[in-house]
Amino acid sequence: MTANIRKIIVQVDETHMEMGQRVNPPTRRALAMAVIANPFAGVYQENLDELIAIGEELGALLGQKCVQALGIAPGQAQSYGKAAIVGEAGEIEHAAAILHPKLGAPLRLAVEKGAALVPSSKKRGGLGTAIDVPLGHKDAAFVRSHFDAMEARVADAPRANEIVVAVVVTDSGRPLPRVGGLQLHEIQGEDGLR
Repeated sequence: MTANIRKIIVQVDETHMEMGQRVNPPTRRALAMAVIANPFAGVYQENLDELIAIGEELGALLGQKCVQALGIAPGQAQSYGKAAIVGEAGEIEHAAAILHPKLGAPLRLAVEKGAALVPSSKKRGGLGTAIDVPLGHKDAAFVRSHFDAMEARVADAPRANEIVVAVVVTDSGRPLPRVGGLQLHEIQGEDGLR
C-alpha cells in the first residue's frame, strides 16, 4: 500500500548561540512531516497491516528527506525520533501501527545503523496540533547530550480523516551539553544502550 500523501513539510533548525555562548559548529535538527489520509478514519478495523506498510514507506521517505535537508552523509546522523498526530476520526492505535512495527528499520537505513530504539510519541488532535518529537542518540541511548525534542506542527493538519507523521534526524546533540553521561567518543554502538 502506498501512503496517500496530501503534503510534505521539511524544515531545519540551527542553533548558533545559546545563553550568549557561541555554538560552534551549530547544532542542527531536521524535521520531515507527511500529512496522509487515514484509510481507517471513522471505522473500526481489526487488521492494521495497511497502516503498518505505510509506516515502513514513510520511515524511508522522511528519514531520507531529513538527511538530505541536513546535507550530510547518512553515517553523520547522530540522533533520531518519530511521532504521529491522528485526526479526530481516527484512533491512537492508528498512530501506533504506523510508528512501531516497521517504520524504524527503513529509518535506520536512512541514517546508517541505528542500534538504539527510536524514541516516539503519539496523540490525537485537530488542525495545528503540535507534538514534541522525542530524540535520542541513534546508536547509544545513554548519551545524555542527545536527550532532546523538536516540536512538529502543521497549520492545516490533521484534518479529521488524516494523520501527521513526523521524523526528526540531527547531526548533533543539544547546544552546549554539560550534564555528564556517556560521551560521543565512548560509544560502542553494539547493544543500543552504550
